[in-house]
Amino acid sequence: MRIRLAKSDITFSAAPDQSLLDAALDASLNLPHSCKGGNCGSCRARLLQGEIHYPNGPPLGLSAAEAAEGFVLLCQCYARGDLTIETLEISTPEQIRVKRLPARIERSVLLSHDVMGLFLRLPAAEDFSFEAGQYLDVMLPGGRRRSFSIASPPHDSRLLELHVRKVQGGEFSAPLFERAAQSALLSIEGPLGQFAYRAGTAPMLLIGGGTGIAPLLSILRHVVETGLKRDLRIYWGVRSERDLYAHATLEALARYVPVLSEASSAWAGRRGMVHEAVLEDIQDLQRYDVYAAGPPAMIGVVRREFALRGVAPERLYFDSFDYAPDALDRQRSSASTKA
Repeated sequence: MRIRLAKSDITFSAAPDQSLLDAALDASLNLPHSCKGGNCGSCRARLLQGEIHYPNGPPLGLSAAEAAEGFVLLCQCYARGDLTIETLEISTPEQIRVKRLPARIERSVLLSHDVMGLFLRLPAAEDFSFEAGQYLDVMLPGGRRRSFSIASPPHDSRLLELHVRKVQGGEFSAPLFERAAQSALLSIEGPLGQFAYRAGTAPMLLIGGGTGIAPLLSILRHVVETGLKRDLRIYWGVRSERDLYAHATLEALARYVPVLSEASSAWAGRRGMVHEAVLEDIQDLQRYDVYAAGPPAMIGVVRREFALRGVAPERLYFDSFDYAPDALDRQRSSASTKA
């Protein structure tokens, strides 16, 4: 089946058992997307011609009104035949193409009890240009992918830094914590994603949840280390003190507030949910360009509550972190086996 992108000469093929987003990624096309789980709505597109279906039922990230207007979510819908679609943030053909490259793990560093820092070296002859905030996919057997934001900034890309959280039974993450990964060869694809630094002069508010701090670190370092004149504030929400693996780095880069949801009695800082701390501290949110990266629940509440506080949708940029569907299946299977 052929899928055509309206207002361009770009087409790609999709198999009957493949989502439109997966088919586009297999064709090295960086279409707008974020969580890949049907929650965030980033991959929303308008169906202009043809018929699709949702094998897993209507996605949560698409309202009935949007569906009635012809919108679909590319990460969840499958083609019944040839289609023409229109993406909402179509890039130029030069921007939309991505590369698949070998990458060697130069070193791995345990950042916290459940987060590993991976530093990847690409072939010297290859040019890998990305924007601060984007991510890449690590390719697994059978065409499966694991997505990781790039924590290093574009101007310091000799080694690409990734933050990998340990997932119980994880096909990619679990082995990293069980044995040394030094010199292992990976296949990566990227750069991917539309979550990236936008030039401007307005103050910037960055909100991270868990390993959602990785793309924000890339953005922060890009702004600070290249001398861009932006007022920066960052809030980072994690569970407990032992999860604050980037604490010292963030303190050195910007006005920074850590927020713990399960703090010990010894913790003297902020407690609760990270978005609540932001809402308590900042009354004039509409002044800010807001960058939020973290789990879908955090992204959902930030989009909703910040809009009520006057933040314009075009000034709210978000990256929703979610597990790949097959990783969730492996987790459920592992939990079931141990029950």
